[in-house]
Parts: sequence; structure tokens; C-alpha cells
Amino acid sequence: MPRESQKPGRLFVVGTPLGNLEDISLRALRTLKEVDLIAAEDTRVCRKLLSHYSISTPTSSFHEHTPPAKLQQLIAQLLAGKEIALVSDAGMPGISDPGEKLVAECIAQGIEVIAIPGPSAAITALAISGLPAQGFIFAGFLPRRGPERRQALAELAGQPRTMILFEAPHRLMQTLGDLEKALGDRRAAAARELTKKFEEVVRGSLQEIAAYFSAHPPRGEITLVIEGAPAKSIEEARAGESRALPAALEQARALMKAGASTREAARQAAAATGLSRRLIYNALQKA
Repeated sequence: MPRESQKPGRLFVVGTPLGNLEDISLRALRTLKEVDLIAAEDTRVCRKLLSHYSISTPTSSFHEHTPPAKLQQLIAQLLAGKEIALVSDAGMPGISDPGEKLVAECIAQGIEVIAIPGPSAAITALAISGLPAQGFIFAGFLPRRGPERRQALAELAGQPRTMILFEAPHRLMQTLGDLEKALGDRRAAAARELTKKFEEVVRGSLQEIAAYFSAHPPRGEITLVIEGAPAKSIEEARAGESRALPAALEQARALMKAGASTREAARQAAAATGLSRRLIYNALQKA
């Protein structure tokens, strides 16, 4: 990739296969061959792909535990004119993985960021779920526990669009149970090991999917696609919010009198009541 030496290099955000190594574009292969360095979530996973296509480009790790100094080293190389490809273990970097930190820093430094599109587990699962795809939201991984998890589930309960979540196999049963409790027994699909040898898609209600995986313990990462709330449920949720909001506002105002900022007061009140932080914050702003 010819470039003028006095200019910064470029960061290429490269989509890689979810499992089947044939699911990679010619453009992605060319990019991985021509860049100076590949920043990979796991260099061992990346090396399998590179070896399959006889690509010898050097790799360097960049993952959630990478120290800030390593990020700045990559930025320094880019500012010096190097060209770097960013890859995750599977799919598009930056989607529920630490790649977004490098992308954001590049943008802040005026370094050009170029997407080389590729597979996405979220979109792939949605396409084969059988659920409405005209409008959807991607929520990534739910918070693991505590008020944050309860609040996230409460916000999803009133969501009219199809919802997409990621989950690890050892937490799947808990998440399916929590979703049913918060949302009701909605239609859903659980896509496991997408594009791999043991790919599996289980469709049905949340109860039915939980029963299946109770009898067949899951392995591999799972993408959940869940039906949005029906109009009646949305109306009921809004009515419930209206009834609960005055008490939440009273609690938030007490926190503000004690010195908390509006944003922090809304966050704490939301965690305590299960209402949306945004709903409380907007109501405080209007008061």
C-alpha cells in the first residue's frame, strides 16, 4: 500500500471469519498481507488464519488486558507512517471487544481508520433467527450481576425491537432465566458455534430454549436473538414507569442535596429502582 512517508499510517479494521476460514474477503486477505503489523486480540488465533493463507505479516497482541502503554506504542507506529490491521478472534473488531479503544484513539489523533467489512455474529444470528429484522438493537453482554444487570434487563423489557445479546456457555442458563423473568416467555433463537462444524440454532420460547440447553449443556459462544415487546407490554411498562418515577425522583433529589451530581443521582436511583437512568435523568433536567 503506497504512502508518503511524511504522512501518518492508517488503521485497517478487518473482519475475520467466525469459524469457517473460507468466510474472508479477498480484500481482507490482501490487507493482512500488505500492512506492516497486525494487532490481534489473540495472536495464536490470528496465526491459524494467517498460516492457512500463507501470510507472514508480524503480529502483536491487543486485548482487554493490554496496558495503555501498548496502545500508545501502536499509535506511535501509526503516526510514524506504519500501517496496522486490527483483528479480533472472530468477526468485526470493536463489537464487544477492546478494539474500540484503538479506533477511538486513532480518531482522536487524526489517524485514518478504514473498515474492511467482514462477518458479524450478531447480524448472522439475526438473519437466521426467524424474528423481525426491520429494526433491532445490539446489547452485547449483559452486566454479570447486581443492580446494573437488573437495570439492563428492565430497559430491555420495554424494547419494541428485536434484541441481540452475546453470552458465554457457562452463564447461558442464568441469562435465559433472567430474561424470561424480566421480559416474559418471548420467542427467541440461540445460535451457537456459528459457521463452525457443530453450528446449532435453537428456536422457540425462552422456556423451550432453556429446557433444551438444560438437557444439552452448551459449548462455545452463544448469540441470543429475542423478540421485542408487544404493544400492550410496552404500554404496561410505561404505566409502571409513571407510577414508580415520583419515588425515584425523590430519591435522586435527596442524593443531589447530599452533593451528588445530577448524572450520579440518576444512576444510583436507577440502580435502586430498576427504572431507566435516562428516564430519571431527563425528568430531573426538566424539573
